[in-house]
Amino acid sequence: MGSMLEPTQERTCCKPQGIRFIESIKKSTLSFKTHQAIVLIVTFLAYTTYHATRKTTSIVKNALDPQSPDVELKYFPWQRAYLNKPIESKKFSWALGSGWAPFNGSDGTELLGELDVAFLFVYAIGMYFSGHVGDRMDLRIFLTVGMVGTGLFTSLFGVGYWANIHMFYYYLIVQMLGGLFQSTGWPSVVAVVGNWFGKRKRGLIMGIWNAHTSIGNITGSVVASILLTYGWGWSMVVPGVMITFIGLVVFLLLPVSPESVGVNGDEDDLLSPKKGEDVTEPLLRSETDNKESAVGFLEAWKIPGVAPFAFCLFFAKLVAYTFLYWLPFYISHTAIDGKYLSNEAAGNLSTMFDVGGVVGGVLAGHISDRLDARAITAASFMYCAIPALFFYRSYGHISMTVNIILLLITGMFVNGPYALITTAVSADLGTHRSLKGNSRALATVTAIIDGTGSIGAAIGPLLTGYISVKSWSAVFSMLMGAALVAGLFLTRLVMAEIAAKIQQSRSQGVPASTSPALEV
Repeated sequence: MGSMLEPTQERTCCKPQGIRFIESIKKSTLSFKTHQAIVLIVTFLAYTTYHATRKTTSIVKNALDPQSPDVELKYFPWQRAYLNKPIESKKFSWALGSGWAPFNGSDGTELLGELDVAFLFVYAIGMYFSGHVGDRMDLRIFLTVGMVGTGLFTSLFGVGYWANIHMFYYYLIVQMLGGLFQSTGWPSVVAVVGNWFGKRKRGLIMGIWNAHTSIGNITGSVVASILLTYGWGWSMVVPGVMITFIGLVVFLLLPVSPESVGVNGDEDDLLSPKKGEDVTEPLLRSETDNKESAVGFLEAWKIPGVAPFAFCLFFAKLVAYTFLYWLPFYISHTAIDGKYLSNEAAGNLSTMFDVGGVVGGVLAGHISDRLDARAITAASFMYCAIPALFFYRSYGHISMTVNIILLLITGMFVNGPYALITTAVSADLGTHRSLKGNSRALATVTAIIDGTGSIGAAIGPLLTGYISVKSWSAVFSMLMGAALVAGLFLTRLVMAEIAAKIQQSRSQGVPASTSPALEV
């Protein structure tokens, strides 16, 4: 009897202190579904603050480099219409001032662009290492360290305001280190959610859960904008404190896996296999499986489906992040119904892209669950994004109503597959049947897919900065081409899913054993 109790005692001693405190008050063990709810809420808050701190720098740019884009626009041939703008639309915004050296000079915009590129490239490279490390240590500790580190370097950027720091390399190094700690977030939260939710409704659940990206962007924008009137340093320090606080919540409450808290998920239908599905990739393992070794980086690349989805996300994220960084600028310099919007109004209008993205993420997840076809769903959305981008560029200027509708549709088709691949697909591949039940690949697989996508996220905005000087039509052509290539990378998986569906229909409706996209 003693030997049988030891494994349970070993697991429960690893419970987060917050969970043990709650159970001591209730005088009973929390149920499996309660743990699932805690996981969804805590990871949602965690990644919301990650994106909130990531968004603040785009708001602070207006204070660091007060030169209004409208003032310099008349020098660019691609927007000659500016010369005919009404006089009242040329007024300076409230955020203008003397700026902050070294960003208030003639090369200030370029220096701020270098900060963005440096952050994104370090973030992308760090993603690969974060996934590798995350599968080899306690994800609760790893995520906490990442959030506290992110809060520290976000705050250090703002400290430059009070310390009167004007060295470019100070801000560059702080941004790069911030990007490194930011890279710990996504592999960790997806791995934890993947540990608690099976494949049956994973697409829908993660589609809803992925709304934290858009909510984080909006929260970061609102908080930073409000605090900007008190000094741009506050716009960085307060979000930094926010993510540090949520990091402590993660440390106290986040249960990494059912095994870590000693609960049984057999009663939960989300973890039960589909009717007719072989139990080949258990998410709950016995104690004998705890000795499994983490999957290596190169081994994870060889998992069927990882490479195609990773390269698809490269181009999908290129499109998404180009909109993230350049959409407010594009809107403010495009006449809508013959009128130009202020920078503030343009920023508010750009949030419609995020709203459409939330709808797209939920819709893509639900459709992929119903069809049991991740690749078909992702590829279809990417192909639909091509005409959406074309219509937005061609007809978005007609009226505000048309612009909002087209922006919502574009956000839905662009962010839909992006959300699906970075959540449900990553979790599916991280528990692929070829791993024979070894789930210690979730963070590595997630890091490979999102890390590859993040490289595209860095390249897209960088290319846009050069191409937009000549033509915004050329920028949209680049984005449409990227969406096409993203869909083409999934062609082999799409054909496999279609073939499996045909075979399934011929076998009198017997469901396939697993998602065919992940069997190629």
